[in-house]
Amino acid sequence: MNKILLWGFGIAIAIQFIRPDFNNAKVDETIALNTDPKVMSVLKTSCYDCHSNETKYPWYHNVAPMSWVMSGNIDGGRKALDFSNWANIDPKVKLERLKRAKQLVNNELMPKSEYLLMHKNAVLTGEEKKVLEQFFDSQLEKL
Repeated sequence: MNKILLWGFGIAIAIQFIRPDFNNAKVDETIALNTDPKVMSVLKTSCYDCHSNETKYPWYHNVAPMSWVMSGNIDGGRKALDFSNWANIDPKVKLERLKRAKQLVNNELMPKSEYLLMHKNAVLTGEEKKVLEQFFDSQLEKL
């Protein structure tokens, strides 16, 4: 039993040295999303940690295996829809991603439930969902 505990402890220590890259790229304001302040407030509170280069990292981002999960979610979020790179997203891709974002928000699949466990302020209210839906619709009309 003691050997198992020692091995477990040793592995827990060793995995701390496998560290993902948690650096935010510099945000170029000329290509980043800039829209209505009300929309920006909702996006920054509930979406930007995974969908921009303005991620605010909590203390536990330094603890494996949580750091690996966070890194995967952030990388996936930026690939799906990156508000820091808004002007550079191909219009066809943006169209599909906005449709998908609207669907995910309406079905309460975004923000992700594991994110909401530690970020209670990111839970979208009915009013905030309407703000995002109107934003998505206005962007879809432009495309």
